[in-house]
Amino acid sequence: MSDLYLQHLCQSFRRNHNCEAEHVETVPVVQRKRGKEVWKGNVEVFNLKGHPQAIRGYAWTVDRLNAIETTTVLKMPPVDSPKTAVQSTINKRLKTQLGADYETI
Repeated sequence: MSDLYLQHLCQSFRRNHNCEAEHVETVPVVQRKRGKEVWKGNVEVFNLKGHPQAIRGYAWTVDRLNAIETTTVLKMPPVDSPKTAVQSTINKRLKTQLGADYETI
């Protein structure tokens, strides 16, 4: 992982959650639904300082139509791991796109 990439993710925590972030580890995550891979990538794990509720967070980027989309998720129930951070994000997007007709992963 490049220092520039990790700095970008730390800035995203500052901007989105008003806290400082310190990188801890990189965790590979594969998310499947009905046996099909729906997401695969590395999730960066951070210790957080200055957030009133969360002490850990997860972050990653995805290239969408030649634009980099950065996601930051706080470790707060029901999110308790890199995998559930990805699940939560996918489920929120599906609910936004499909409304009541979506099926969680």
